Amino acid sequence: MYITNKAIDINHYFAQCHSAKSGAVVLFSGEVRGLNEGKEVEYLEYEAYEDMANPAIEAILNEAKAKWRLNHITCIHRTGKVTLTECAVLIITTSAHRSDAYTANRFIIDKVKATVPIWKKEVYTDGSHTWGSNCECHHHTHKNISL
Repeated sequence: MYITNKAIDINHYFAQCHSAKSGAVVLFSGEVRGLNEGKEVEYLEYEAYEDMANPAIEAILNEAKAKWRLNHITCIHRTGKVTLTECAVLIITTSAHRSDAYTANRFIIDKVKATVPIWKKEVYTDGSHTWGSNCECHHHTHKNISL
């Protein structure tokens, strides 16, 4: 299961990924920031179509495993209300060398945001809100990464 409505315990997942085979551990934590496009954010609220989201994330992880020499992958995305500085999505990749871990990590987060059915409601301190997809990856300049 890759979708959770509980707070993501980064230390728990980080502790599980260490291995004598891995010289590189890359951790990405997507966190709620307090300002977006000039508006003060109070919190985010995520919804996911879990019956599609979990298999979609699994397929992305399998694709990453096929493309890069990875020893461990973690991908967890939060649903529900996520407050400022909390983790909304966690990606951890490990490999013998940093290049594979970095490249795979970026590939995974970009593909999750571009293809997995997750929606984000951004609630502002003035009481207004906007709904949108989870995707912020409109312009890719990465070589060797195909979405």
